[in-house]
Amino acid sequence: MKRMDQAVIDAAIREITAPEKEGKGNERVKEIVNRLVKDLFNAMADLDITSEEMWKACDFLTQIGQNNEWGLVYAGLGIERFIDVKMDWEDEQDGIELKTPRTIEGPLYVAGAPESKSYAELETVPEPNSERLYMSGVVRDEEGNPIGGAKVEIWHCNLKGLYSIFDSSQPEYNLRRTIITGEDGKYEFKSFVPVGYSCPPGGSTDTLMALLGRHGSRPAHIHFFVTAPNYRKLTTQINIEGDPLTYDDFAFATRPELVPHIVRKSIEEAKVAGKDEAHAAIAFDFNMVHDNAELVPGENKRSRRASSAK
Repeated sequence: MKRMDQAVIDAAIREITAPEKEGKGNERVKEIVNRLVKDLFNAMADLDITSEEMWKACDFLTQIGQNNEWGLVYAGLGIERFIDVKMDWEDEQDGIELKTPRTIEGPLYVAGAPESKSYAELETVPEPNSERLYMSGVVRDEEGNPIGGAKVEIWHCNLKGLYSIFDSSQPEYNLRRTIITGEDGKYEFKSFVPVGYSCPPGGSTDTLMALLGRHGSRPAHIHFFVTAPNYRKLTTQINIEGDPLTYDDFAFATRPELVPHIVRKSIEEAKVAGKDEAHAAIAFDFNMVHDNAELVPGENKRSRRASSAK
């Protein structure tokens, strides 16, 4: 089929973005929407996208919203990853090298997790049949100096792949804690080795990934926000070494520097380290950069889920 004449496409674009609309509405929103509409119209012509396909797409987009899966679709299509790629490029232009890479936040953070000094136990209720995990390290600046008073927020899923607050069967803030570092910059938490999980079976994201010939699963991982006065917020996560999907994450979040080595310690070895149980141990330092007005902000002020108690 012959492609539409570009003049016809351009005329339709001009009609949608008519000059007489200038001075009304939000200029930034108009700039973005008009560009996306222009690109969409040209794609419809290039790919001969039919009316039926467009209306099926409209129904599918509606379904994504009804299923509350836009956060998963953002991850699965690599949109959230590309946001990081863009920010990394901007840092490079400013001569900034991140020793601890940023990576995606995902849609499952909730503010207000219980705070403690230097150490926390993440489980509100014990997770049966789990492997004990101790993770520790130091929050440091660009030169490696410890940062006292840093806030390390941690969250991960249970062995069913579910997150508290989004999963009403768990106690509120289960596997969600906030650690404030002392002057030595040290943090440590006790939990268990988490598992990976998949998007809801048969849901919007799972359906889309199947149509793209991909899976909708994530490797085992633990999320972090690290903040401190006068430093840029760090959004990152670690992957659990040895997970079969560590380098096949549907959300494109794996960075080699964020796959720390796990050491399995027997009860005898644990006692030497001052622990009373066999466990897996991860040592990992977070490096932050000093903030200034010229840097891309670390906090994007996106909307986030509120606790049911709020």
